[in-house]
Amino acid sequence: MGGQRAQVLDQRDNQTEARRAGADGPPAELIFKRRLRPAQVARELLGARELVRALAERDLRARYKQAVLGFAWAVLTPLALCAIFTLVFQRAVKIDTGGVAYPLFAYVGLIVWQFFSNTMNQGALSLANNLSLLNKVYCPREVFPLATMLVASVDMLIGIGVLGLLFLAFWTPPAITFFWVFPLLLIQLAFTYGVALVLSVAVVYLRDVRHLLPIITQMGVFATPVAYPLSQIPQGLQEIYVGFNPLGAVIEGYRRALLYGQAPDLALTGIAAASSVVFLVGGYLVFKKLETGIADVA
Repeated sequence: MGGQRAQVLDQRDNQTEARRAGADGPPAELIFKRRLRPAQVARELLGARELVRALAERDLRARYKQAVLGFAWAVLTPLALCAIFTLVFQRAVKIDTGGVAYPLFAYVGLIVWQFFSNTMNQGALSLANNLSLLNKVYCPREVFPLATMLVASVDMLIGIGVLGLLFLAFWTPPAITFFWVFPLLLIQLAFTYGVALVLSVAVVYLRDVRHLLPIITQMGVFATPVAYPLSQIPQGLQEIYVGFNPLGAVIEGYRRALLYGQAPDLALTGIAAASSVVFLVGGYLVFKKLETGIADVA
């Protein structure tokens, strides 16, 4: 009798727990759990490459089609900033460039910053500006900030052409260590895309973010060693700095590789690479977590 009574009590307890679970929400087996598989994500992005190209082409046409100077605007902004930096930082502050002409020194940093700021500003608005399209057509939504980075890459390639002219103008050939540019470029792309992913979904949920972007851009160009070398930051703080802002190590690495014939500082570059991976993976996870609610809040 005692065993039967204990069995009945156990059944009652199980039924009570089941009712409580049902009151709190649906059964665990019915809750949708999204799993991200890197191989599947890569296949979807690869399959959407034509859409990325079409979006980038559309944005390029919209930006330059009715402009009198057209693609020249891609280099006028960095050249204007380079001229201002030369007047202010070289003549007033006397920045030590290690014997390299200051316009060349500053322009290397400006190419990197211009690419980052263009991707950040346009990428942040990429989802908000394409809500009607992404609600009608199925595609990986991360292609929208990716397309803006492709547009910024075109501007950067044009800027690199002008850099070649500056090398000729100042009779300073690129150093033989230029091959270090390629791993640095990967760090730059990873960090930039991670930031663009987070901002693109943040603008959809909180439109105030778009008003912060010009402030971030204006403050960032001076907070990043674009107009001055990384050595201006106290040595004890440089590792922490590049951890939060990998562009500092990237710009310094470009200068060492292209202008001074030196390898990038491996310790700082390693920290910047690890930080960029964190920004990219973290940004992607945040993006995928929040993208399911875009249609509801848009």
